[in-house]
Amino acid sequence: MPVTTLDATTALVLIDLQKGIVALPTAHPSGEIVERGARLAAAFRDRGLPVVLVRVVGSAPGRSEAPLRGGRPPADFAELVPELGRQEDDIVVTKHTWGAFHATDLDLQLRRRGVTQIVLAGIATGAGVESTARAANEHGYHVTVVTDAVTDTDPEVHRVTVEKVLPRLAETGTTDEVIGLLG
Repeated sequence: MPVTTLDATTALVLIDLQKGIVALPTAHPSGEIVERGARLAAAFRDRGLPVVLVRVVGSAPGRSEAPLRGGRPPADFAELVPELGRQEDDIVVTKHTWGAFHATDLDLQLRRRGVTQIVLAGIATGAGVESTARAANEHGYHVTVVTDAVTDTDPEVHRVTVEKVLPRLAETGTTDEVIGLLG
């Protein structure tokens, strides 16, 4: 369903816009994703709405057929990109799995602020964004995904997630559409 409205208590949640993730090869230029994330963050901050900056510092320990790339990440891997213009009152969530809700205080932070809807953007569409959208939906939040502000390392995963999965969990729209709804 295309984005129709934003609740008065909507939060922006930016997934993994950090140096180590933004440096990966992606289906869409990561600089464009960061720029759109920064525009969204500025618009939410201008309206006094919460901005959540999520970063990943590890991975779940379970076995899989396609394990994550090994090796030691660079020292600045988890640093949020400066283009986001992090502010003192932004909420920073550090996660160890794909989704931003699992084993973090994200739900508590949002509920304390009366948030009923989240707007999601970031990297990667088929991992952190989708996992967070699923959990947000299961937690009872209205969810909107900004489709021109997400990307994945795999173009096909991105396409299938945006076209087939996310519309079942969320409304979707562009950066300009979401900013327009903020009024």
